[in-house]
Parts: sequence; structure tokens; C-alpha cells
Amino acid sequence: MLRSIEVDYRFPPGIDPERQGKVIAIGQTAGTWDARFQHREEVMRSHLGEVINIQTDNQKYSIVTIAFPEANVENDIPSLLTMIFGKYSMAGSGKVIAVRLGENYGKRPKLGITGIRDRLEVPKRPLIMAIFKPALGLSAADHADILEQVAFAGLDLIKDDEILPDLPTAPTLERLKACRGVLDRVRSETGRNVLYAVNITGSAITLIEKARTLVKAGANALLLNVLTYGFSVLEAIASDPEINVPIFVHPAFAGSLCASPDHGLAYSVVLGTLMAHAGADAVLYPAHYGSLPFDPTEEAKIRDTLRSRNIFPVPSAGIHAGIIPQVLADYGNDVILNAGTGIMDHPDGPAAGVQTFKEVIMDNL
Repeated sequence: MLRSIEVDYRFPPGIDPERQGKVIAIGQTAGTWDARFQHREEVMRSHLGEVINIQTDNQKYSIVTIAFPEANVENDIPSLLTMIFGKYSMAGSGKVIAVRLGENYGKRPKLGITGIRDRLEVPKRPLIMAIFKPALGLSAADHADILEQVAFAGLDLIKDDEILPDLPTAPTLERLKACRGVLDRVRSETGRNVLYAVNITGSAITLIEKARTLVKAGANALLLNVLTYGFSVLEAIASDPEINVPIFVHPAFAGSLCASPDHGLAYSVVLGTLMAHAGADAVLYPAHYGSLPFDPTEEAKIRDTLRSRNIFPVPSAGIHAGIIPQVLADYGNDVILNAGTGIMDHPDGPAAGVQTFKEVIMDNL
């Protein structure tokens, strides 16, 4: 078991890795002190970070590994980020490419892969998720009509689009109430359960109570834009015993943190490690064969990190029936196939889109 938190930083050629490593190890922990604090020296030394390895890759980039005392943080993601990359994130070139946390650091999912499968009563096969489209402008009744088409066709899960907040045209609670009736009819008439991940939005003052209200009103899943609302919000929702539904987390805003080759944090850190230790049950992220540019190596790291903590990987963005065989070859059965236009824009309608996904999955099992 790790007794410290290990972080790999990558620096481009021309930067002195030993010097930068020491700057981070000391400056992001206890800092320096003088004779006035000699009586506290042993305690302060116990809080210092330490450079434990320096390597050079084949592109002449330096990889510096620093060990941070776990005692410096609060077993959460915000204090972790402040320690490993707080003010140093503004100091110039340097990127966090890996974070290794202890097994018990942070939170595990309430449900994760096994719990979501139990609630859907689907023990083995890949799951199919759709997204309400168009993203904006639909009424609550429109949402219910779309859900009826795809749910009775065999869909497992559906989610709000991440850009849909609590708008007067289709207030969140009204969308839920309209769709809850469809979910109940599907269960009554087919024996199947379908999950609807409702987008949870609002101010920090009201978010937790809003999530509780939605669950009491029948929400059986939630969607959260973690990177815009904050990891503390995810941790709070995941910790609340009244919010006993799976939390699907969206990667919105990740590019601003991860896309630069020499700054920020790797996608596998933000969408893999941090989400995996913050209480997510399922994590959406771009598939490298989809509509957004994404590195297949980073995608594989995210997939493996999430699964190691019983969290569903949800490759997204441009998923359509034609790439399902490749997705299943890479992921196997423990995957949620998330499609927006790939289902909703089928020429014969959304129900036909679901049926096509089901047929391709069965052909490739």
C-alpha cells in the first residue's frame, strides 16, 4: 500500500528537472524555515515532498516523480490538487501525467459497474445509452416522447445533454416527472428498468438539496459536470445517503485543463484517477475513434483506472453503430456505449437507432 502520494511531472527540453522537482517538492509542501522554527523542524520535515526519480523519455522530455506525504491533504480531491499543482501550475511549462493514490484515498462509487448492472438487471452485455437531442429547446413532453420511443425499443440508459441546465422551457423537475411516467410504464409492460441521468445544476448552496429532491421525485440516476461545478460537489453527492443513485460524470471543460502538451494535467489523471477517487459511478470521455481528437493511450489508461475501482467507462462523442465492433474489441462487455446523434438521427427514427445498436452488439458478443 502506498504510504505517500506519487506524482509524475513532465518537463520539456531546456528545463532543469532536478531544480524544478525540488521547487515543487519543497514549495508545494512545507517550504523553507530558519532557526526560529528549529524546535518544529522534525514535524516540518515530515511534511516535505521528495524527488524520488528522474528519467528522460525518447523525446528528451524529463519525467520527475515526487512523493508527497498523504498527511498533507484531507483525503479529498481539492486539497490534493492544491498540493500537487496549486500555485506551481502558474510557474511555466510542466504537466502532471500521472498520480498514484492509495487504495483507500478518497471515495469509491456507491454503485459502480456491479450496482448499475444490478439496477438494470443486465449482468453481462455492454449497455446502450442515448442522449436527448436536440440539446436545447425541447419541452418536458418532448423529452418524454423521445424517451418512450427509445426505452420501449430496448435502451438501457438515457441522459440529459450536459449543456441543458434548469431552464424555463423544460425545468429539471418537470422533465423528470414527464419521463418518470415513461420509465414506470416500461417497467410495468416489459419488466425492464431504464435509467435516466438527470443533469444536476445550480448554485453550490442548493445543489445537494436539489439532488435529494430529484431522487425523492423518482430520479434513478444523476449527471454532473464535475469540472465546472467542482470535485467537492461530486464528493458531497456521492457521500449523501439520501442520494442513492448512480452518478454519471461528464468531461465538459476537460480540454482547458488537459489539452496542452506542456501544461495542465493529463486526461488520464483528470478523467481517470481523480474521478475514480471522487465517487463517480460512470465516467464519460471521448473515444479515440469518435468525433473528437483523443489519444488512444490516454483512453486506455482512463478505461483501466476506472475499472480498477468498479467504475463504468463510457466512451462517447461520435459513437455510432459502425464503430461498435472496434469498441467491443477494445472494451469487452463492461462498457456503456453512449450515443447522441448516432441513435437519435437514425433515418428511421430513434427506436430504429437503438435496434441497430442492439443488433450490432449481439453480432459481436
